[in-house]
Amino acid sequence: MNTKEIQDIINFIKKTDLDDVSIETENYKIRVKKNSSSISEKVVHKSEKPLKVDKKETVIQNEQVEIKTEKETPNNNIIIKSPMIGTFYQSPNPESNPFISEGDSIKPGQTICIIEAMKLFNEIESEVSGKVIKVLANDTSPVEFDQPLFEIDPS
Repeated sequence: MNTKEIQDIINFIKKTDLDDVSIETENYKIRVKKNSSSISEKVVHKSEKPLKVDKKETVIQNEQVEIKTEKETPNNNIIIKSPMIGTFYQSPNPESNPFISEGDSIKPGQTICIIEAMKLFNEIESEVSGKVIKVLANDTSPVEFDQPLFEIDPS
């Protein structure tokens, strides 16, 4: 992917109501996020050296971009946030028990919920271990990118 293609993606997003776009291929992971004043994006190419591509903070790096889905609260609890816009589901289907409930212990890699986006059901896995203090989103409700979903006590 070259700078012109990245700039075309940025221009496309500027013209739409989209706030966050992620594109992933075999060689690249690209995430473009729009805020009220500017657009920033990260590009990851698995085989190139770090390289500054343009003045809008586009960076090609050797390592993968990680979506920050957690944040520590003042009491050291961790807030797991939604990595995308969609519909939040606590269980794989209406007849099943929730993936996790308040009081449950979780570990990294464990499926904690599903977020449906554009008819795709995305299993969201925990990146932390700990005890579920509170489920912050309602089952079958719409969620925004970066919306708090769970509060976790890591101790």
